[in-house]
Amino acid sequence: MQIAYRARDLAEAHIVAGLLQSRGIESHVGGHYLQGAMGEIGAAGFTNVHVEDEDYSRARVLVAEYESSAPPETSSHVGQVEDRANRYATWFLLFLAVVMVVLFGAL
Repeated sequence: MQIAYRARDLAEAHIVAGLLQSRGIESHVGGHYLQGAMGEIGAAGFTNVHVEDEDYSRARVLVAEYESSAPPETSSHVGQVEDRANRYATWFLLFLAVVMVVLFGAL
């Protein structure tokens, strides 16, 4: 299987998978258990739509059509979302580090 589409989130991955399946291309959405691993932050880069090797070229054509019909995102909005996600991730990792120090310090 090959990755035909790297989605921003699980909902978008299922939309693209549904599009592919409506055109007769079997697809699989990966990354279900990774979404929300850090609260509201999506696990970026792990939610993908997979297709069989022989369907990959047809799937990429359909994905390209889907991407061209999507409204363009403003780069400032994308940057703000990424900054917020990075800030949440940093605080979450800091919290985990403090919890680990407290737990191992108590032993």
